[in-house]
Amino acid sequence: MIRILHTADWHLGQSFFGFDRTEEHQHFLDWLAGELKRNSIDVLIIAGDVFDVSNPSAASQRMFYRFVSRVTTENPLLQLVVVAGNHDSAARLEAPLPLLQEMRTEIKGIVPKQEGVPVYDDLIVELKNAVGEVEALCMAVPFLRQGDYPLTESDGNPYAAGVKEFYKQLLQHVLLRKSVKQAVVAIGHLQATGSEIAEWDYSERTIIGGLECVSPEAFDERIAYTALGHIHKAQRVSGRENVRYAGSPLPMSFAERNYKHGAVMVTLADGELQTIEKREYAPLVSLLSVPTGEPVSPEEVLEALRALPEREDNSSAPYLEVKVLLSEPEPMFRNQVEEALQDKHVRLARIVSTYRKESDSKAEEKMESEGLEGMDPLQIVKVTFEKIYQAEMPDEMISLFQEAYQALSVGDNQ
Repeated sequence: MIRILHTADWHLGQSFFGFDRTEEHQHFLDWLAGELKRNSIDVLIIAGDVFDVSNPSAASQRMFYRFVSRVTTENPLLQLVVVAGNHDSAARLEAPLPLLQEMRTEIKGIVPKQEGVPVYDDLIVELKNAVGEVEALCMAVPFLRQGDYPLTESDGNPYAAGVKEFYKQLLQHVLLRKSVKQAVVAIGHLQATGSEIAEWDYSERTIIGGLECVSPEAFDERIAYTALGHIHKAQRVSGRENVRYAGSPLPMSFAERNYKHGAVMVTLADGELQTIEKREYAPLVSLLSVPTGEPVSPEEVLEALRALPEREDNSSAPYLEVKVLLSEPEPMFRNQVEEALQDKHVRLARIVSTYRKESDSKAEEKMESEGLEGMDPLQIVKVTFEKIYQAEMPDEMISLFQEAYQALSVGDNQ
């Protein structure tokens, strides 16, 4: 028997609207270290996006490597299998591998190639149980970029077809090596067709039109469990119990404030999946929206803010999002919000201004009736921005656009 704990999308080093999240990430890592010991975990899988950016800070890297050292010291038989996500630098993540392998940690960031062909065997990791027997073979696949996967003929999505072929070829190499009593585990960092993401959420960097969506059919039925990363909401994929996203340990945006967080514990035995259990984690800092539903008038917002709990010293204050419905810009509103929150137990992260639908519909109606030719470029940009982000275009962005447009206009007239 072997127990696997599946996590993903840590995004170490992320700041939240300017607030440092080091304490929050350390709280999660402490919880995770406890879960590994409490549940006698044999393998920890991190399915990509260890760091938030490809060039993480020294502090973020120290946090990760100290965690690896800590958990492998506390659990002498624990293995770690890590793959790079789209936020990670594949080469940077793999750089300390010779040292990490001494701590039973395997990192797959780059797809190795020989004469342009992927070396599939280098992406297979043996997973051992508590007595040192190889209980499963793991297909440790990092985020696949163009050139990593084989080119295949496709009527639709060449990326999806290439990724599916990649997993098919890799599985063939695994099946040549596995015994009857060994299970197959797959790791991937990708967007699977049918996965659910938050509307208007850009933190997961999905591609418009689903050009990078991969069908769950890429994961053969002979794979006992598929551990996915990239989508921040923990979920099954297309109803398949054994194809799952672990989700992110912290909400990455206010669109994710109602997500459940944690890790997935998987038990395998005799080459088969035995159990799947969600291990829930409560983040150190919560997210609060005022109001919780649709935006309301400034007067209603300020009244709700004044009713918030007073400041406390012994707990981490929630991040606050204020949503207000305006008929026209109100320059003093931020000052009024800050004054109302002066002694409240919250941290103001952002104010989202939404303008009444009448003005939006008139602008859109004009765009539809007159066409783009009937509007000046600034109008088009402002309407588009407000339609997408449900907020007024900031003054600094308007100024930048006007400067760029003026520069182009001068160039055209020369």
